[in-house]
Amino acid sequence: MSRKRYTAEQILGMVREAEVRLSQGEKIGLICKSLGISEQSYYRWRKEYGGLKSDQAKRLKDLEKENARLRKAVSDLTLDKMILNEALSGNY
Repeated sequence: MSRKRYTAEQILGMVREAEVRLSQGEKIGLICKSLGISEQSYYRWRKEYGGLKSDQAKRLKDLEKENARLRKAVSDLTLDKMILNEALSGNY
């Protein structure tokens, strides 16, 4: 079974809908089944996107992408530095 990728707006919509239906007394299992998601996904999304607005969620995703890109750049530079230091010391 392939994974579905939801946008931040779709996730926020599902979380909000689930919150409304929960306040009306519906069980979380039935809500998740009707939305086509697992309970685990719902709880993870609620923790991550709980109080965010649409534009804030989009900004969060953009920042996460930027952080991943910067971490990769730092790790590449660190590896290059280690290789150069080892070559300089003559341990190759």
